[in-house]
Amino acid sequence: MGIRVCLDECLRARGMTSKELCKLVGITEANLSILRSGKAKGVRFHTINRICYFLQCDVGDLLKFDGKLEDGDSHEEN
Repeated sequence: MGIRVCLDECLRARGMTSKELCKLVGITEANLSILRSGKAKGVRFHTINRICYFLQCDVGDLLKFDGKLEDGDSHEEN
């Protein structure tokens, strides 16, 4: 996967549980779990905005690019 989700690290650093964050952000624990696991195929900017606001962090603290294309993507050199 090209994008790594670092939500657990952000929660730990701020002493917040995922359940607390869910209530603040307004998403289900199931959806947050999918995001935390890195299995989410997408996430709304609105949700990222609220997560960053309540964790007082930057998008770059939550999402890291590992320099690789996601599995299944093809890349042809010209």
